[in-house]
Amino acid sequence: MALSQPSERSDIHTRTVTCRGYRRADGLWDIEGHLTDVKSYGFANDFRGTIEPGDPIHEMWIRLTVDDAFLVRAIEVVTDKGPFSICPDITANFQCLVGLSIAAGWTRAIKERLGGVRGCTHLVELLGPVATTAFQTVFPILSRERAERRKRHPEEPPLARPVLLDTCHVFDSNGAYVKRHWPEHYSGD
Repeated sequence: MALSQPSERSDIHTRTVTCRGYRRADGLWDIEGHLTDVKSYGFANDFRGTIEPGDPIHEMWIRLTVDDAFLVRAIEVVTDKGPFSICPDITANFQCLVGLSIAAGWTRAIKERLGGVRGCTHLVELLGPVATTAFQTVFPILSRERAERRKRHPEEPPLARPVLLDTCHVFDSNGAYVKRHWPEHYSGD
């Protein structure tokens, strides 16, 4: 079901966030995020002169390299376009995320390290969908590989607590999904 028919309106601003996940040949994972903000009208900017309609006011990139446990091994951050000349100066601060795990507390850890003047609002916001993309990339592949390995080696102990357990209503440890797919972690009746 799509959204309802809107009132008559004019297009003003478009933010586009694209995230992609890759498995690397060395066994690590690259998760890339790209953010653009575009206006439908031109306007004067002290740093760039006139920003024409369709020319991004923000164009930013993040690449997180993570391992199978979602530990950040490397990060690369680039600001190609911003409204101020000093926008790219903050990208080096994002190195403080190396060594963190994308797990419970991820958002809090980002805000502690990169909140306010220590970071860039747009890049910090981009880390949310990048983290979600990491799960969408890594988790299904590793789950499939572990399931295949368990079929070949049923004597192996059950999986450790799934990282997604109790993260949303679908993965409720009392719910039907967990009962069916992770019965050893089911805590319902």
